[in-house]
Amino acid sequence: MEPLPKDVLPEGVRSRFVEDVNGLRVHILEAGFETPGRPLLLLLHGFPELAFSWRKVIAPLAALGYHVVAPDQRGYGRSTGWDGAYDGDLSAFRMVNLARDALGLVAALGYRTVAAVIGHDFGSPVAAWCALIRPDVFRSVALMSAPFPGPPSLPFATDGATPVSGPSFLQRLEAGLAALPRPRRHYQAYYSSREADPDMSGDPARVHAFLRAYYHVKSADWAANRPEPLASWSPEHLARMPTYYIMNLGDGMTRTVLAEAPPKAEVAACAWLTEPELAVYAAEFSRTGFQGGLQWYRGQREPRFVAELQLFTGKAIDVPALFLAGASDWGVHQSPGSFERMQGVGCTDLRGCHLIEGAGHWVQQEQADAVVGHLEAFLGGLA
Repeated sequence: MEPLPKDVLPEGVRSRFVEDVNGLRVHILEAGFETPGRPLLLLLHGFPELAFSWRKVIAPLAALGYHVVAPDQRGYGRSTGWDGAYDGDLSAFRMVNLARDALGLVAALGYRTVAAVIGHDFGSPVAAWCALIRPDVFRSVALMSAPFPGPPSLPFATDGATPVSGPSFLQRLEAGLAALPRPRRHYQAYYSSREADPDMSGDPARVHAFLRAYYHVKSADWAANRPEPLASWSPEHLARMPTYYIMNLGDGMTRTVLAEAPPKAEVAACAWLTEPELAVYAAEFSRTGFQGGLQWYRGQREPRFVAELQLFTGKAIDVPALFLAGASDWGVHQSPGSFERMQGVGCTDLRGCHLIEGAGHWVQQEQADAVVGHLEAFLGGLA
């Protein structure tokens, strides 16, 4: 595997590999590497993304005086050493090991501390757990699009109580969604299914069309994105979200988003994700498929991995924190109560919470200048 070609990267950003990181050969994009001794910023992408998703902010952040590093995380892009088989070892994709990947990369690069770990989408909880578990290394954290409500609760005062039996919360949720007048399915249940990767994968042209529609419907370009807080986890409240979150039962994600694919004129006008930029994603995911990223969703629904995180029940992120998201991003509210709980419970030193106009879910691509501006102000206040 070769680095990404220079002609797809912004000026000042290079592509290379870091060997032997928790069993991985990690592909990274970086800027600000020319000057030794700069503080490190670590950027962690989500699904279905790549290190390339940070292309618009890497060089501007480096211009502030940082060494900025964005890896293709486990399961993605040009990083290798992971098992993408549906029946492979899921434990490698549990949250503690994903945080271990980040810590291992930091150590391999020769750093003992990180000025800020910055995560978007599924990279946000990885960044959050890095800051919660190792605040001595990850000195501050910026979370994008996915709020962090704190660790899962440990059952309390259960001695002598009648053991609870029957369907799990997730099983009851799926049954409730399926029983709606228009039967539905939670997107994470779909992502955890064996059918998801074959549905979304294919040749570069097919993947290109799928990703164009997927990125479009989750962006501010799709006028139907008008997010609002949800009162509860009831199926009726969750069904207020668009179909890319609460899907029609029986539909795959490809059919779901292609129904809202943008017309050619909108594609041509999309400055935050041009066709050549999208071609980079399409080439990578047509080569790797999506299962590596989908394993993350399966891992977070696995009871034994949730139990592992209960070791940290009652703890919070105590290092300085920032939250950024697009004002048109349903991701802020997709887990009812998480956005509110993050503010004071999940993060005890939240320095800012900003919903950026003109952006949906892909905030660091849709409104890169605003994201850099908020990060500059946050980092500048960490004296």
